[in-house]
Amino acid sequence: MLIERFEDRGLAQYSYAVGDEVAGRVAIVDPRRDVDVYVDWAAERGFAITDVLETHIHADFASGARELALRTGATLRLSAYDDGERYEVLHAHGLLREGDSVQLGAVRLEALHTPGHTPEHLTYLLFDSARDASVPLAVLTGDFLFVGALGRPDLLGEEAKHALARMLFKSVREKLAGLPDGMEVYPGHGAGSMCGAGMSSRPFSTLGAERLANPYLDPALTEEAFVERLLAASPPLPPYYLRMKALNAAGPPLLGHLPGGLPGLAALPLPRFRELVEDGAHVVIDVRDQLAFGADHVPGALGIGIDGQLSTWAGWLVPYDRPLLLVAADPADVEPAVRALVRVGLDGVEGWLEGGMQAWADGGLPIATLPQLSVEELAAKLEAVPAAVGSRAGDSAASEGVPPTVLDVRAASEWSQGHIAGAAHLMGGFVPQRLAEVPPGPLAVFCGGGYRSTAVASFLQRQGRNDVVNVVGGMAAWKRAGLAVERP
Repeated sequence: MLIERFEDRGLAQYSYAVGDEVAGRVAIVDPRRDVDVYVDWAAERGFAITDVLETHIHADFASGARELALRTGATLRLSAYDDGERYEVLHAHGLLREGDSVQLGAVRLEALHTPGHTPEHLTYLLFDSARDASVPLAVLTGDFLFVGALGRPDLLGEEAKHALARMLFKSVREKLAGLPDGMEVYPGHGAGSMCGAGMSSRPFSTLGAERLANPYLDPALTEEAFVERLLAASPPLPPYYLRMKALNAAGPPLLGHLPGGLPGLAALPLPRFRELVEDGAHVVIDVRDQLAFGADHVPGALGIGIDGQLSTWAGWLVPYDRPLLLVAADPADVEPAVRALVRVGLDGVEGWLEGGMQAWADGGLPIATLPQLSVEELAAKLEAVPAAVGSRAGDSAASEGVPPTVLDVRAASEWSQGHIAGAAHLMGGFVPQRLAEVPPGPLAVFCGGGYRSTAVASFLQRQGRNDVVNVVGGMAAWKRAGLAVERP
């Protein structure tokens, strides 16, 4: 039996190739949007991709299932349980119901209906007749069962989450019963994904280990206690998730007709790039690191670095209805950036600035900066007038000597583990929808390491806030400096 995991670190997402090496037949499960990685992998090994499957209609990334099936001639097989649901796949596909199987030489995938994360969710049991045709050796659990966690049940809104949580309880109790402890568990996500809370960084587990350590598999949990625990742990719901659900139900536009299968790979000379920037329609995404972005950038650009969760933070902060332009430190960063963007349905990249920011500066064009503040400098400013922090509503943003308000944009779980005394807290992804809650300036934007704070500070600058600074190194640097941390 062959099981190959493909990891998209920017989304903490796993897709899989499974099949029979001897027969040379494989299925791809939960493929990402840019599907050439699977085509190239199979071609290098002489394998035929005969089937493309998905566990459910995804919310966090744009699916490549339809594109991969069309490109390879594979059979696309999806859950039959979306019929009549809020999100229903509208493009052509084969149907899988519980007990249906896909044969790949000696390897067999058998569908198991495991609703809860979504109504249509399928889990795939893997059998190998060369070893034992009656006992599953592994399982692809998608967003049903993670290492140390379960999938969130609130993707369909407040009115449906309790019913879905109860479905998930039933799936855990009934569908996992009788399966062997030694069965390997391969989930759809790892730590960093917002499709569930408390996921381990380990990419796989066994069912026996999960029965011992996963808090949701505790047999002593009543249904009510299970539902209460699960809903209380659900992370913030990114607004773009609902757009991804609708996009995947309809079927994302095909990328294969584009040169290289990707948009926006052409370099734009400075005059053309400038023309597009100045038309007022385009949004510039600067994928350089926080210090480079802080030193100089195109006015109005969003600073979301390639060396981080570009897909996730672009999903939070970048408007979907605007054409996009890129600025990169190195031309080699352009293609990975475009891939990260199309994975969350941001297909509108029209090109990148030839010569980068040096060309922009050499052209004598306006340059914006994002001031950087070390944690020691921040601490000194806060210590100067500690009583002022967090109670600034009547202050002038430009008042000389006024200490900044700290805006902590980390997740609630990080905030609860320790934060700067007097800081305001607003998870960064919600800033576009909750701008009215952003404190008046001057404002020091703060996160775990400086990546997220740069992205959020750049968004605020784009909204006209000229009183923001980025805190270099975030909480990691704050703790290294031995500075005080407050806990609830």
